[in-house]
Amino acid sequence: MVSRRDMFRLTGGAMAGGALLAVSTNNATADPDYAQTVNPDGVYRPGEPNRDYTPVITPNGATLPFHIIDGVKVFHLVAEPVRHQFAQGLQANCWGYNGRVHGPTIEVVEGDRVRIYVTNRLDAPTTVHWHGIILPSGMDGVGGLNQRAIHKGETFKYEFSLRQHGTLMYHSHHDEMTQMGMGLMGMIVVHPRAPKTPIPDRDFVIMLSEWAIEPGTFRPNTNVMSDFNILTMNARCYPGTAPLVAQTGQRVRIRFGNLSAMDHHPIHLHGYTFRITETDGGSIPRAAQWPETTVLVPVGSTRTIDFLANNPGDWAMHCHMTHHVMNQMGHNIPNMVGANFSAVDEKMIGLLPSYMTMGTDGMGEMGKHVEMGHMAVPVNSIPMVGADGPHDYITMGGMFTILKVRDSLQGYEDPGWYHAPPETQARPASTDELIRDRIKT
Repeated sequence: MVSRRDMFRLTGGAMAGGALLAVSTNNATADPDYAQTVNPDGVYRPGEPNRDYTPVITPNGATLPFHIIDGVKVFHLVAEPVRHQFAQGLQANCWGYNGRVHGPTIEVVEGDRVRIYVTNRLDAPTTVHWHGIILPSGMDGVGGLNQRAIHKGETFKYEFSLRQHGTLMYHSHHDEMTQMGMGLMGMIVVHPRAPKTPIPDRDFVIMLSEWAIEPGTFRPNTNVMSDFNILTMNARCYPGTAPLVAQTGQRVRIRFGNLSAMDHHPIHLHGYTFRITETDGGSIPRAAQWPETTVLVPVGSTRTIDFLANNPGDWAMHCHMTHHVMNQMGHNIPNMVGANFSAVDEKMIGLLPSYMTMGTDGMGEMGKHVEMGHMAVPVNSIPMVGADGPHDYITMGGMFTILKVRDSLQGYEDPGWYHAPPETQARPASTDELIRDRIKT
């Protein structure tokens, strides 16, 4: 977050110069922290990727392009219907921005002046709220309160200067239950004008959300209050989530935003501890940070974590609410765990040769049977579907992805599965080992 002096400089420059943010031209009094980003004429330049910041990565997503007009960054968002794929076998008719669900990440730099045009191609009126950004009231985007709604076919203009840095969000603020439930949301990253901490080598952005899509249907049910059966990272559920790839020794930052309708999400990363370094309110002082392996991301909030990728392997990262790491599991089916249905199975198979009773030993194998074609399911559904892993079937779905850390990488594409050294690989115990260690089985 900028200091009080910098806040005065930013806001005063925005009012006086409009597109450009003025700073002191007296080198004797100029803030040395800002020297690298100030032109000789004493004006902030619009921040540009690979010059003023390392661009973020939005797995399964994209970054919104911009161009610069008279010192102002100009963006264009288009709200429109989108046919979206959550994972192979599951699609839905959603609403999004620029042909995407969720919308592309908006990436800017503290001190930038931005002008964002929003075109509405939906049948319903809409607005855009810039969640967490400090700006003039008339630009806040709450329908009816700060502006009238953007009607179908209209284009509105929002313009403001970025007074802060951090991880923020944008979303519809008109009929929020429906429009956010249909997918109208996205992430905003504001890079610091003069970073006070090391710049990460890998900077990931992940939006957490939840949906209600009944098997056999093709549209999210935005009236649901609790039975969300699709839990997503960047609008994908596992196995549709792209892995996060890093090289050993790199500094990694992961920015989470949560615009789920009802649920907070405790995101757990295997293989690492990390520090929670930012909230949507700004940076957390180093002395106030604490080490964690799970970060709780409340509804309507962002959290940023930082760590050093020093432990090679394939590491699960997922919400630790167990029903949030599954796909389209029904909640009204009978509890079959521990039941003996062998007699029933024998009689049913005589009538229906492909019959099988599921759930007597849990639901872990259901997805595998679905994918192998042993079990018929409604069209456009992926109940309990996971994915084949390097050793067995991964019986997880939903809000689940994989951090892949390697000693060497050729680019940053998916490097495939990790092969652990034999001495570090869990395996069946031998008889000799059991005898030696006095283990009775």
